[in-house]
Amino acid sequence: MELSSNIQEGLQVAGDFTFIPDSFFNIIVDFVCKSIVDLQDQTSFLEEAAAKGINVALVKQAYGSLLTLFLEAAKHDADASNLAGLLEDCKFPSDRIAKVTEIFVLHKPRIRSELSRTANCPPHIVDVAWRLDYCIKDNYLDKVNEPVYTIDLKTEKPGEPGLHNVQFSCTVEQLQDLVWKLKDATKCLEKIAQV
Repeated sequence: MELSSNIQEGLQVAGDFTFIPDSFFNIIVDFVCKSIVDLQDQTSFLEEAAAKGINVALVKQAYGSLLTLFLEAAKHDADASNLAGLLEDCKFPSDRIAKVTEIFVLHKPRIRSELSRTANCPPHIVDVAWRLDYCIKDNYLDKVNEPVYTIDLKTEKPGEPGLHNVQFSCTVEQLQDLVWKLKDATKCLEKIAQV
């Protein structure tokens, strides 16, 4: 799991006692989890930071960086040791590392659940059925006399029960074009996977 330099700088701010006091750090970590799990705007703590004389811009930077850290760690299914190592690289003190990893491990299943629920995943093809028909005549032309393939794709969408059908018909040329495009897409994905 790699984080951008901006996020790492924000994590360094979050780990620094001089920027974010301990009492307020705990509030930020709690609000990060509430923002993800409850999917609500949880920025009311910014007013509290201003009232306590804490730099609001630094609080926003720390909040955004911790939020990104939790989402990325859940996305990559990171465990407490991975998270602790990353936080050590960002110069977090051990007590704050313990607090962040404890809260993350506690809320990780719900964060992953929210990520999968809000993700935009295309359906996965799980089965294909086809048949070859010979079309002699249709409504628009007198004689067609060509084969027509009827393709039935069984798809499943992550998070939804059951299978869905996608059915279409195509000529031999259209089917050859579809197969060529699928092979081309497969080669492109293999190249991306090797990088």
